[in-house]
Amino acid sequence: MRIDPPVRIRFILLAGLAALLLGFLFIWSGVYTVAASRGHFAVTEWLLTFAMRNSVKTHALGIEVPLLDNADLVTLGAAHFQSGCAYCHGAPGIPISPIARAMLPPPPDLATNMRPWRDRELFWIIKHGIKYTGMPAWSAQQRDDEVWALAAFLRRLPSLDAAQYRDLALGGLRVPPQGGESLATSETTAPAAGACARCHGAGDARPASSLVPILHGQPAEFIVASLEAFASAQRASGIMQPVARALTGDDFRRVADYYAALQAPHVPEGPTDRSAIERGRNVAENGDPTARVPACAGCHGEEALKIYPRLAGQNLPYMLNRLRLWKGGLAPGTATETIMAPIARALSERQIEDVAAYYASGDPSAGASR
Repeated sequence: MRIDPPVRIRFILLAGLAALLLGFLFIWSGVYTVAASRGHFAVTEWLLTFAMRNSVKTHALGIEVPLLDNADLVTLGAAHFQSGCAYCHGAPGIPISPIARAMLPPPPDLATNMRPWRDRELFWIIKHGIKYTGMPAWSAQQRDDEVWALAAFLRRLPSLDAAQYRDLALGGLRVPPQGGESLATSETTAPAAGACARCHGAGDARPASSLVPILHGQPAEFIVASLEAFASAQRASGIMQPVARALTGDDFRRVADYYAALQAPHVPEGPTDRSAIERGRNVAENGDPTARVPACAGCHGEEALKIYPRLAGQNLPYMLNRLRLWKGGLAPGTATETIMAPIARALSERQIEDVAAYYASGDPSAGASR
């Protein structure tokens, strides 16, 4: 029997509407459970996983991957992984929390069971997170440099044992074991998740990663203002914002006073290109009038206002990274960044390298003897 095309179309439309109505009634009835304790149907889990993998692969196309085999990058990523990721994903010597294991889907143990993602795909997942899971997006979307640090560490993670992981994640910090009374009456410090020294060093120890600024001897006012800016998300950093948010105003002052009282750590052998250092000294002391760049020393010398950081003896990779971030378009979030960002954008790449080399060199004229 031949069915007329208009009849066939009406039949298809009615069938579609009936399917939609049945689907709505199924959802409205509440029969389908959304309980994480029950898990998904096998077909649902397959579809979600299939969609997730292909979505990540598609959206990660075209992402340029920097050199990830960099000790400073890996060390910085390890420090954040310890405080921000190990609770859910575990680490060598650190089991995944039972609470995280009860999530749906449960987070994978990245040391032993990470999917074979490409570097660009790992970057995309870390930066953007995954919908319908517990994987959050990076809290400071402008900071691709921080995301790459974590991606670099994840590439190293499967090769680490518990001792190697601890040394890398704690930045050489030695955390004394707590006694019974301390365990019973205070928060455990075993993971040292909030210890500033893991990244910034303490005593006469420099930061484990040169991408991290040296805080020793910096003005307390500058450190307090920086922590406040991170805590309020005015200053962009997916690494520092959660750390600062966990502190109080009194904590800011105590940490700032501690670091301000420290002597600057020994400056290792830094840049040796005397012509670059001399060019950097000229910009630091005189600026570049043709590019409307003021002298750096006006804000970063020893006699400057204490709301500004002192740059003498600062880590070279850290200074290069900060200047390049501003030059590349990092939006300023604080009053001091609003001053600094347009200056960095006016500098040439050579001037950035020269000024950073001058301050990192330990040249006495830069005030490294503070």
